[in-house]
Amino acid sequence: MSIPTEPIGSIPRPAALLEAMTAHAAGHLPKDRLRAAEDAALRDTIARFEETDSPIITDGEQTKPSFATYPLAGLQNLAPDGAVIPFADGHTRQLPRLTGGPFRYGEHAARYLLAAQKYAKRPLKQAVISASALSLLYPRNSIPRYSRDTFLNDLVMEARRDIRECLDAGAACVQIDFTEGRLALKLDPSGGLLNSFVELNNHVLDAFAPTERQRIGVHTCPGGDRDSTHSADIDYVTLLPSLFRLNVGRFYLQLASEPDRRRVLAVIQKQLRPAVLVFVGVTDPIDPAIESREQVRDRALEAAEFIPVESLGTTDDCGFSPFADDTSTSRETAFAKIRSRVEGTRLAEEILHTKSPRSFSAGT
Repeated sequence: MSIPTEPIGSIPRPAALLEAMTAHAAGHLPKDRLRAAEDAALRDTIARFEETDSPIITDGEQTKPSFATYPLAGLQNLAPDGAVIPFADGHTRQLPRLTGGPFRYGEHAARYLLAAQKYAKRPLKQAVISASALSLLYPRNSIPRYSRDTFLNDLVMEARRDIRECLDAGAACVQIDFTEGRLALKLDPSGGLLNSFVELNNHVLDAFAPTERQRIGVHTCPGGDRDSTHSADIDYVTLLPSLFRLNVGRFYLQLASEPDRRRVLAVIQKQLRPAVLVFVGVTDPIDPAIESREQVRDRALEAAEFIPVESLGTTDDCGFSPFADDTSTSRETAFAKIRSRVEGTRLAEEILHTKSPRSFSAGT
């Protein structure tokens, strides 16, 4: 009756790496010295991840510029004035705009996985960005001699390659980051945009066998950047039925920060299908308070009232630093929360071995 527990991905970068990134971008630091700073951060992150006793770890996304834009490294067919994503605290993030075709990834996620495997002793998961997020690169007006349909065909092929290479390289699982799901309902309350996102991502997933899709999951949250969100004001339960149409074997769902977790869990219960794992968020990266292992235990047991134990896992609500320059959370806090998640999940396992979760009154 074990409960699997996994991180989402990113860990705040150390100050030395951020300084090296800034200096390199300004032309003041050669690439070999940037690589040395990246390697030092990667080694330290993996070592500290393994000290938490997390059964599955990540590279902390130390060398990604952001969870969303790593495929764009080195591309010349982009302009800086793409879609703007506003956050609740007033700050924004802006995507580039595609200016011409064909669209090809400048970087694939397997590179990060292979680099981490040199140092990791535990299984590694790898996060990839969704095709639907990258579809936002295409401008409202058509690109001459490069139609949107052609772009989407190119995008699907690249997204499939991104996942395939990670599976082939030995990733324990591959997580598709789909934080734009809830945002889609904010941009288009009719659900049309969300449905198009789901269809596009399922088109990517069509290329994988059922056994492979058991190792592929999707992560959703209302965004998490500088301790702010972009779509937490959208009712979560309006997203979930469409989300569970995604043809994956694992769902990583933000939950710890929800004001009414039981309401959300009741909807998840109705959407469950056989042979699917649901990892519920039991730590909140935006909350500076470090959850106790008892809080994590109680949140896991609460989820077990709605989700069969054989389908239940735990996770963090979001990555701790999805964008490299996000220093709102310290590395120490991130690893402390991860340790609480691991220890609290084990406490829940112990109780579930001896006591029905339905007779346990969760206290948080």
